[in-house]
Amino acid sequence: MHAALAHVRNWIFDLDNTLYPASAGLFALVDKRIGDYVARLLDLDPVEARRVQKHYFYNHGTTLNGLMAEHDVDPHDFYNDVHDIELDALEHDHSLVGAIARLPGRKLIFTNADVPYAERVLERLGLSGAFEAIHDVHATDYRPKPDPVAYRGLCSAYDLDPGQSLFVEDLARNLKPAKEIGMTTVWVDNGSEQPPNCTDRSYVDYTVPDIAAWLHAIMEEQA
Repeated sequence: MHAALAHVRNWIFDLDNTLYPASAGLFALVDKRIGDYVARLLDLDPVEARRVQKHYFYNHGTTLNGLMAEHDVDPHDFYNDVHDIELDALEHDHSLVGAIARLPGRKLIFTNADVPYAERVLERLGLSGAFEAIHDVHATDYRPKPDPVAYRGLCSAYDLDPGQSLFVEDLARNLKPAKEIGMTTVWVDNGSEQPPNCTDRSYVDYTVPDIAAWLHAIMEEQA
């Protein structure tokens, strides 16, 4: 393994647009359903619903958190609706499956989605059973990434030493709290929508366009 990563014992991965490329367009389907949900809930036209949706996403971490704070939305109802999509855009990723299997130590998913949806995505990718646990939005008590409480809760729940942990994420802002507690950070820069005015990358240790290729490369390097 790459010598600089020899300390890593815990491999933590975001889900959407991280374990599959943003170009697959899957999360765009979720994003569209979120907009439709906001429009129905608040009786808004599509343009205004989109503005409200993104306002909550940028300022509350997730659109759901904004809806819960401002409109007392039931998170289970929200996720049942917005995750009701086909996963045809995803296919078995042999390269990623092989890369994850080769990693030494513990492997976990840390997502602002929920477990049922995450399990469906992992199954499509060929990664069912590849991870020890899925730490989802319900497990964070609805204080999702990038809330620092979510990261401390993850480490507490699974007895993880942040100094021995690496976190992979497509939203750069979500890496900052991980870096602040001592995690090694990897930004998958593959075209995901980034919040405006979030241009600081000082907390990013590695920037990669494709996580499977990067994992194979670091495993091939000799310490």
